[in-house]
Amino acid sequence: MTDGELKRKIRVAAEEEERAFYAVRAPAGWLADLAPLGTEWRKPFLEEAPALVVVFAQRHGTRATEKHYYVAESVGIAVGMFIAAIHQAGLVTLTHTPSPMGFLSALLRRPDNERAFVLLPIGLPARGCRVPAIERKPLDQVLVEF
Repeated sequence: MTDGELKRKIRVAAEEEERAFYAVRAPAGWLADLAPLGTEWRKPFLEEAPALVVVFAQRHGTRATEKHYYVAESVGIAVGMFIAAIHQAGLVTLTHTPSPMGFLSALLRRPDNERAFVLLPIGLPARGCRVPAIERKPLDQVLVEF
């Protein structure tokens, strides 16, 4: 979506959830882990980005008896491929998952069988932006060979 008013509404609702998360719901360890990244409840990028994409997962069909299998896995793989395509096109994004995300279903008038999975602001990198230096684990800590 590119509608400025809708992006503003999403930002306001997301910041409300994030403010409550950081002030009340977030465990101390979580906040300590986020501190070096400078993450907080304010999310101006939701309004500043030229476009927002909200990915919804269908938990089942329009009737509850219509089963959908491997929803989280399938949507997660699709989002990963979409993010790779965004970066290949010379654009940037980051995953934003305010908790809870029910406000997105309400604002975007999505049916009950859909739940917001991730919110992706998309655009060009902001001037002076930096990607945090996060060390990868050594291969022997993440790979088990048989």
